[in-house]
Amino acid sequence: MNEQSQIVINRLKGHIETIISSYEVAVFEKRELEAKLNDTKEKLATAQQELETSKRTVKELKEKIDMLQLTNAFRGSSQDVKEAKQRIARLVREIDKCISLLND
Repeated sequence: MNEQSQIVINRLKGHIETIISSYEVAVFEKRELEAKLNDTKEKLATAQQELETSKRTVKELKEKIDMLQLTNAFRGSSQDVKEAKQRIARLVREIDKCISLLND
């Protein structure tokens, strides 16, 4: 082999080593990103569960507020009775809407 061929071979070896090194780094980075993605997915699922729980809690609290206001309205003045009737009418309309949606 002549000297020029040896130089070309050495350059190719260097390029191959660089490519192998880059590949190993890419594989390592890919594994790290996959681990981060899995962690992020778990956090997202946990956050979604917490959000659903919070939504249910808010809904329950709103219903309790409505019931308390309705109860207080029956105990109070004529204005409160009028508000109670309006609330009852609203609740009946909401129930009617739900029934009609179920019938569809």
